[in-house]
Amino acid sequence: MERSVVLVKPDGVKRGLVGEIVARFEKAGLKIVAMKMVWIDKKFAFKHYGYTDEWFENVGKRTKEFYQTQGYDPGEQINKMTNKEIGQLVQQWNIDYLTEGPVVAMILEGPEVIKIVRKMVGTTYPQDAAPGTIRGDYSFDSPLLSNQKRRSVHNLIHASGKPEEAEIEIQLWFKEEEIHNYKRVEEMLMMGE
Repeated sequence: MERSVVLVKPDGVKRGLVGEIVARFEKAGLKIVAMKMVWIDKKFAFKHYGYTDEWFENVGKRTKEFYQTQGYDPGEQINKMTNKEIGQLVQQWNIDYLTEGPVVAMILEGPEVIKIVRKMVGTTYPQDAAPGTIRGDYSFDSPLLSNQKRRSVHNLIHASGKPEEAEIEIQLWFKEEEIHNYKRVEEMLMMGE
């Protein structure tokens, strides 16, 4: 069994999509072992988005490449920035985004849950997310629009990317006593209990 942290971000909460998003995961047979609504501060958000130098470099590089493929001139300020500085700017946008309203945080459990949840959520950029995914069905923001507005892409949801990341996020978002161990009906039937 594997665990994944999933966050319904403030735009998902404000649009009333929490029930729809949770229902999709439950219908897929994933087990919710923890869930709560919180409104975090910037210090907490920085812990969630406390990226490495490698992440800053990659985000800066991808951002510059995105501007080139779109034929968009981001302006003199961004053009003079290093990849790391652009990555740090995106980190600040992400922190601002995650703190602009309440977040519903949950831990989902199941076999290969990280891979399954990532498929269900869809790609980071909503305009590239396939129909049938959460972002593909409900999100309409784009990196071009968000970069023009100097903010993060509003894409409704966060999901852990790998088991190591999930463990760090579980410890950040939940106390041990908030995580529950129980059997869903399907588990009892499969195990003959």
